[in-house]
Formats: sequence, structure tokens, C-alpha cells
Amino acid sequence: MAHPSQLGLQDAASPLMEELLHFHDHAMMIILLISVFVLYIITAMATAKFTDKLILDSQEVEIIWTVLPAVILILIALPSLRLLYLMDEINHPHLTIKAMGHQWYWSYEYTDYEDLAFDSYMIPTQDLTPGQFRLLEVDHRMVVPVDSTVRTLVSAEDVLHSWALPSLGIKTDAVPGRLNQTTFIASRPGVYYGQCSEICGANHSFMPIVVEAVPLEHFENWATYMLEDA
Repeated sequence: MAHPSQLGLQDAASPLMEELLHFHDHAMMIILLISVFVLYIITAMATAKFTDKLILDSQEVEIIWTVLPAVILILIALPSLRLLYLMDEINHPHLTIKAMGHQWYWSYEYTDYEDLAFDSYMIPTQDLTPGQFRLLEVDHRMVVPVDSTVRTLVSAEDVLHSWALPSLGIKTDAVPGRLNQTTFIASRPGVYYGQCSEICGANHSFMPIVVEAVPLEHFENWATYMLEDA
């Protein structure tokens, strides 16, 4: 989850988010080098005593400032395209979950388990127990097994929503009448928080997303309990 005064991205909890962090660092280093170079040029131009004021063109300079930006764009575009293909790759998921956005809560349906479905509402501030986070906790978490490929089908019942979990590198639009899909792998056990990332009305900020990653044995026990309780 995010922390007060946090400047960087959240710690990666999935292989895809690790790749996104690496790409972010790669792009930031290129931006930093360009910024330093431009600042140096500006300083040099402002402090230099010009002697060749009548020069109108320079073929060498024009070639450099055409070729160099093209090379920089290629260095950014290639890893970016690789990431885009990785984000769309969905092969043999171990589990499929349908996430449906409503005004203003989420409902989840485990399509591999018959009758395993529930709604997930934010817990009001007055009902929070010690250790729970305000505006982020829900009454029913989406539980998934660790180190398993989870496919999530995302849609909406009424208006546009967006199912987003920053630490897992996920942000998928929930569009009424349309079924989008995404996939993720939780690298380690934990509780991961997200929120709707599409302005969907008055209570847009009160429909959090909570994914709990647990070992496979614990997940099977949880699924059995939920089916018996239903």
C-alpha cells in the first residue's frame, strides 16, 4: 500500500510490476541525463562570449540533433513494447475471477468454483478494528493463491470503473457491457490494496480493492469454508 509522503512507486509484489519498476528506472535515467545535458548547454550559451555570430547553419550539428533523439526514442520504445506484450500475455491461468464494478462496491465471482461469489464493501470508519486501514479495508477480500497465474475478468454493472492494484501492476478499465481481462502472479503472501481509478460518481473514493495472497493450501481451505458457508 502507499505510505504518507511516499515519492516513489509501491514495492513490486508481482513479476510484471518488477518489470514496470525497471522500465521506470531506465526511463528516469535517460530523462536525468537529457536534463543535465540541456542545463549544461543553457549555462554554456548564457555565459559564453560569441565570436561567430554570423554562422547560419551547421550540417554536423543538425545531423547530431536529429539522430541522437531518434536513438533515445528507440532505447525507450523497445523495452516499452516488450512490456506491453508481457502485460497482454495470458497463458493457461490457474484461476479465473470475475470482478464486477458497481456504484459503489465490487463483486467477485470465482468461475472455477460453483456458487463461490460475494460482494466486497468498504468497512465504515466507525467499524474498523485496530490495525485496519481507513478507506482501504473491505468486509470480504479477494483471496488468491501465491505463485499462481490468476486471470481477472473485469466489467461494470452501471458506469465506468477501473480495477487497479499498484503493487501488482494492474489497472484495467471496467466498462459496462464489455469484458476486459488481465492477469497477475502474486510473488509473496500479503495483503495488497487498490482503489477504483475511474471517477464513477459521488462515492468513487469509497470502493477499495483488497487482494489477499495466501499459500495454496490456505486458499483451498478458504474456498471450502466459503462454499460451505454459502
